[in-house]
Amino acid sequence: MKVYLLHPPFLSASGATIEHFFRCTRWQGGVSRGGTYWYPIWLAYATGVLAQSGHEARLVDAPARRWGISEVLQDAQDFGPSLVVVDTNFASLTNDIRLAHQLKEATGAVAVMVGPPASQFPDTILNNGVDIVARFEYDLTIREIAQALETGVDLATVEGISFKRDTSIITTPTRDFITSEKLDEAPFVSKVYKEHLVPQDYFLNHTLHPMVQIFTGRGCPNLCTFCSWPRTLMGRRHRTRSVGNIVDEFEYVVREMPEVREIFIEDDTFTINKKRIADVCDEIERRKLRITWSCNARVDLDYDTMKKMRDAGCRLLVVGYESGSDQILAAIKKGITTQDSERFTRDAKRAGLMILADFIFGLPGETRATAEQTLAFAKKIRPNIVQFAVATPMPGTEFYEWVKENGYLLVDNLEDSIDSRGLQQCIIDYPDFSKSDIEYYVDKALKEYYLNISYVPVLLNNILRKNGLHELKGTIKSADVLLKYFFRHS
Repeated sequence: MKVYLLHPPFLSASGATIEHFFRCTRWQGGVSRGGTYWYPIWLAYATGVLAQSGHEARLVDAPARRWGISEVLQDAQDFGPSLVVVDTNFASLTNDIRLAHQLKEATGAVAVMVGPPASQFPDTILNNGVDIVARFEYDLTIREIAQALETGVDLATVEGISFKRDTSIITTPTRDFITSEKLDEAPFVSKVYKEHLVPQDYFLNHTLHPMVQIFTGRGCPNLCTFCSWPRTLMGRRHRTRSVGNIVDEFEYVVREMPEVREIFIEDDTFTINKKRIADVCDEIERRKLRITWSCNARVDLDYDTMKKMRDAGCRLLVVGYESGSDQILAAIKKGITTQDSERFTRDAKRAGLMILADFIFGLPGETRATAEQTLAFAKKIRPNIVQFAVATPMPGTEFYEWVKENGYLLVDNLEDSIDSRGLQQCIIDYPDFSKSDIEYYVDKALKEYYLNISYVPVLLNNILRKNGLHELKGTIKSADVLLKYFFRHS
């Protein structure tokens, strides 16, 4: 069967295509203030699984190609699929449903929608013209949908989907999350990138360019109240690929994608098991692989583990510090303290690792005083790169339920969480800390951190190191986008 998998274009209210709008993120989707543009990683895994099973799969990332609707429709008609799979996110749901319906009409194919909203709003999606919704993790689900349609098997036998039969919506049992053993059987996502995408199109402002994003495991057992993926996509049970399989993919990238300068491990919880980290590092060194890699991490990592990671090619850790207030960290069930974060930061720097620190303004309990604490904390620990975000409540999370129950959510539709340019905007308002306060502190923090003479030593540290030229290129690209954001109203 021919299957067309699409990361769709996104249109502004005026009908113009917004460039670099990405959906595959733990947040609500949108355009990055720092130039970041993710791979459509979940769609890519589904593409690999389909091809592995003998289906003819085509993966298209329309924003990366700068395609609008007309180009997508023409390309899909030329391909002639029997099944189309369209990715979505909370900020773009109406846009994506509309395009899925257009694709269905243009090709005569069955239309499936995937992504976090699929697990939260399946009825809404189905009542607006989409044929099937694949809930939660969907790579194996899409394969079974294709097989069922190809062989005439009743869709009701496929777990993890919702679909419309006449006027009734059928919801099949939720599919068990993929096991560790099945993860090892999946094709390398980097191979899918090589066959369908252009790595130079993708950019993380904290990695060397070009890079690839991979999963070495799925599921996050941590209980952060604001995080979407564990509740809307991949669950809390942690499942992992084997050490050999992970390093096999590293080796594939080195051998088959020589243009790639860094692998980013996108797992929420790569660093949760220190023995597994050590085993991966030992295997990289045993094979004498010369590859730079980075990963998401938590502040419970110790110095010895970080030093081992650095020796095996690790360059940078992305860390959710979230706040400089211990009260807020407790409220969001982060499981860390600011003291933990300070200790971790010292150890990471001593180990020679760079840090991207993520902070959020507007979490439960936020006030002007706690916002100032967060800004002061960021200045104190001096990460190499820092991101300040507006707290956005994602449907399915505890944070979302809390703001709704307390009347702090300003909108009924998460599509209002981005502005006309696709940039994140605040949709919550507290009695003691307003929407405008939250947005003010995001801009204030970015400006005070980056547009300050005290950042110069940090910047020099970033570029006066191995791969310094590539660090500088990434910094310049991010700075250009960020400065345009700062002067957006001028």
